[in-house]
Amino acid sequence: MITKNEIKRIKSLQNKKDRKELQLFVAEGEKTVRDLLKSGWVSERIYATQSFGNAEEKLISSKEMERMSSLKSPSSVLGVFRIPLQQSFSHEGRILALDGVTDPGNLGTIIRLCDWFGIATLICSLDTVDCYNPKVVQATMGSLSQVNCVYTDLVSFLKNTDKPIYGTLLTGSSVYDLPLDPEGILLLGSESHGISEEVKTYIKHAITIPRFGAEEGAESLNVAIAAAIVLGQAFRT
Repeated sequence: MITKNEIKRIKSLQNKKDRKELQLFVAEGEKTVRDLLKSGWVSERIYATQSFGNAEEKLISSKEMERMSSLKSPSSVLGVFRIPLQQSFSHEGRILALDGVTDPGNLGTIIRLCDWFGIATLICSLDTVDCYNPKVVQATMGSLSQVNCVYTDLVSFLKNTDKPIYGTLLTGSSVYDLPLDPEGILLLGSESHGISEEVKTYIKHAITIPRFGAEEGAESLNVAIAAAIVLGQAFRT
């Protein structure tokens, strides 16, 4: 049995303000919850419609899960986790940086890509969507625990780095022709506006994904698709 106050509190974690105030976030789905637990993330409570094998679990009905879930088709497991303190990060190796990415699904997919390609650090501008947004967490499929998402003043970060910065723009050197330094920063912009003018000034190498289709076709690529192409090419060079 779960109380109305518990449900109300869990539903409130769909809002960034409440997540920040309570320092908690929600993860849904057996794989995502198990991966977070396996990686040492601290759970406040696990709710399950059938035994999940966790000491913190609370068995609830499917109806109760529907009431607290943010999904159209709720999973059988929902975990409430503590938001870890933002970690310091190593400047060694390749880093991916995002400027104003606001779509939760795109950020979640990019986090998953970072995990796949072994990118340990993802730098996010302060106006990038919160990585603990339920839709982001869902889209990461558990990869959130493997990538250090750092929210910072992007201009200040780029200004103070000596790493080569590769910015994805509509014009520039083809990503297929320009070798990408393994110690470089790969920078992608928002879905609607691309990289902001202020951030553009710090780009040392403008790169683009060339179009091979008809000019009257798609105007641009989804930022997560662009990230996949750039990362795939980066590890080939």
